[in-house]
Amino acid sequence: MFLIVGLGNPGSKYQLNRHNIGFMALDRYFESAGAKPVWKEDRKALSCKAKINNHDVVFIKPQTYMNLSGESVRSFMDFYKIDLDHILVLHDELDIGFGAIKIQRNRGPGGHNGLKSINEHLGSQDYTRIKLGVGKPPDGRWDIANWVLSNFFDTETDRLPEFLDTVGDAIESFVIDGYQKTATGFTRPSFVEAEAAAVALAAKNELKKNKPEKKDPTT
Repeated sequence: MFLIVGLGNPGSKYQLNRHNIGFMALDRYFESAGAKPVWKEDRKALSCKAKINNHDVVFIKPQTYMNLSGESVRSFMDFYKIDLDHILVLHDELDIGFGAIKIQRNRGPGGHNGLKSINEHLGSQDYTRIKLGVGKPPDGRWDIANWVLSNFFDTETDRLPEFLDTVGDAIESFVIDGYQKTATGFTRPSFVEAEAAAVALAAKNELKKNKPEKKDPTT
């Protein structure tokens, strides 16, 4: 059994906040598959079950508010006797730009209260996390708490399906192929970084094509 945890806050007020991208990732996973999961209230979470390549998987969206997410995660882990190796947590990450994906395990919470709660309740941080880049505020005067509890900009919202579809592929890879292959195969830079790298590469290739021939020194 695998446990896939999307972090966020319950209620329509928070539905489209950056802090809720973990919830969004699970919703998009089922939406892109054309599935209509039946979410039920269970162990302080909304949960549903599915199979990925014949593996049993339970997906949960804790409903305790972010700071108490560990209560629900621990309860599901104990009930289904799930190993730490089979737990995947999806959460927002300020330190990488929008669209970036970083997959790690056995790392500290980095100031994320949902992860702090999970670490406390599990008594360990040795589980896999998918960090979903939401970036830092564009203006340093913007309070961090207000930033993560604000909605994505329209330009970001337009790219969320592309972003979250890649995350969905990473979820399946984790279940089928394990941590190492997933971390290697699905780590991504932000959209801005990827586009800048593509422009730089195109410019480099153009220079190579149009490189002037060396003049014959004897002429």
